Amino acid sequence: MIVLGLTGSIGMGKSTTARLFAEAGAFTWNADDAVHRLYAKGGAAVGPVGALFPGVVVKGAVDRDRLAQALGTDAHAFARLEAVVHPLVGAHRLEDLAQAETEGFKLAVLDIPLLFEKGLDALVDAVVVVTADPDIQAARVLARPGMTRERLDALLARQTPDAEKRRLADFIIDTGHGIEAAREAVDRIVATVTDPLWTPPRRRLHPDAEAGQ
Repeated sequence: MIVLGLTGSIGMGKSTTARLFAEAGAFTWNADDAVHRLYAKGGAAVGPVGALFPGVVVKGAVDRDRLAQALGTDAHAFARLEAVVHPLVGAHRLEDLAQAETEGFKLAVLDIPLLFEKGLDALVDAVVVVTADPDIQAARVLARPGMTRERLDALLARQTPDAEKRRLADFIIDTGHGIEAAREAVDRIVATVTDPLWTPPRRRLHPDAEAGQ
């Protein structure tokens, strides 16, 4: 099974692009959704996160507002949270990929916002970066409830710049030209990577090496 990493800065159209890959027959996995499931009642992260930050678990689930408050009081808290949650997310990803392969999927797409920032690009066969003109990006994000230019700038400051992501990409999809253009780009990528003669540009690590990510 071919595994692609899908990433892009906020407002670039990554979620829509992931949906297009799913419509093209790919198995898709979303890192943010995995975290939500781990924080939900019965999730594997509830106990460890509750032990790390007393008071953040409410009715058997991690309360994200309380967790945000706890993170805001300790400069090193976020790193401690990641040390607990990231291995669980990695295990979740491996389990879902194994299930997808068992079900006969030939292509999997991992939707991971911090793909480059966390070095997870080393674990896929190729990376797809979604991009758009900065004005289009800003208009999309500022249309979201409660979003301000200051918040957008702060979010962008914590992400790898779009230009650097494009430089590191194996495939680029510009979502600024409309949904049909993006769909055509996705279809071209799917046709390319599922061709038996295609050679993945990245060497995927053995799955055992992924467990600690």
